[in-house]
Amino acid sequence: MATDDNPALAPDSDAAAGDGLAVAQFAAGCFWSVELVYQRLPGVVRTEVGYSQGHLHEPTYTVVCGDGTGHAEVVRVHYDPVACPYAALLDVFWAKHRPTSLIREGVEAGTQYRSGIYYYTPEQEKVARESMAAKQEEWKETIVTEILPARRFYPAEEYHQQHLEKGGQSAEKNCTDPIRCYG
Repeated sequence: MATDDNPALAPDSDAAAGDGLAVAQFAAGCFWSVELVYQRLPGVVRTEVGYSQGHLHEPTYTVVCGDGTGHAEVVRVHYDPVACPYAALLDVFWAKHRPTSLIREGVEAGTQYRSGIYYYTPEQEKVARESMAAKQEEWKETIVTEILPARRFYPAEEYHQQHLEKGGQSAEKNCTDPIRCYG
């Protein structure tokens, strides 16, 4: 299916960060806890949770959870690459989840919980692939993380945005409090 026929397959072009910022997308299980860990990272200016890498235009949480859209729950990160190099974002990504688990993270199962790094530039792709190769040396099992160009990002419903922070967990920079995910 050509991207002209399906906007969901188009590159993520609405993420213009501006002001010297860069953008990255990561999928590592439930987007609530992934978002909070990035909110706490110095150099990250803004985060948003949503859906990407699927084939359905304008997906909703309910439809994505039905496991037929191909979307992953992702966090789109707007960051200052001087204060927070892309490699630092990748370090957080690898530490946050088990990249050898196929379409699941912990008790959450389904294609929306897969492990993925979705890049915006050739440099991000290069650094991501090098990072994965280095991480594979640390794992006995095969890493199943997909590394693909960032497709169109669909923001999740408002109640999902900064959900854990709204629930009282700290998003302060450098906070080391344990992250509790809840529904």
